[in-house]
Amino acid sequence: MSGMPLRSAVALGAVVAALALGGCASLQANRQQPPPPAPPPPVSMASLYEKPAERSLVNGMRAYEEGAFDRADTSLKRALKEGLTSPHDVAVANKYLAFIACAFNRIPACEQHFRDAFRAEPAFALSEKEVGHPIWGPVYRRVRDGVKAAKS
Repeated sequence: MSGMPLRSAVALGAVVAALALGGCASLQANRQQPPPPAPPPPVSMASLYEKPAERSLVNGMRAYEEGAFDRADTSLKRALKEGLTSPHDVAVANKYLAFIACAFNRIPACEQHFRDAFRAEPAFALSEKEVGHPIWGPVYRRVRDGVKAAKS
């Protein structure tokens, strides 16, 4: 500081002090703010199972995987009637209902369930494996293409 005039040194000191105090003030202000709220806990299968519509959906999917298609059909329709809250769940229920309808050669019902799945969840899509299925794959593609054409 030997070459710096006294006034410049004092001004520089004042700037440094102001910056330091300002930084402390902002740190102190940050400490006074409440922490952000914790994210909601993940939804467990047990809590979903307590809801009648969701329980019917899970039971329907389980019955479908076990090959109990009549029971699956009943449970999935019950899930829709009981009022699934998630559009994704509505689409999933309709997807399984479409699979069952197509497998039993009820093509108009199959098409309607696929349309209902798209209505519930516009981004609804089958996996590559599901789209390639020889029974419901062609029906799904026809409905999907019709839905896309109607949006255009």
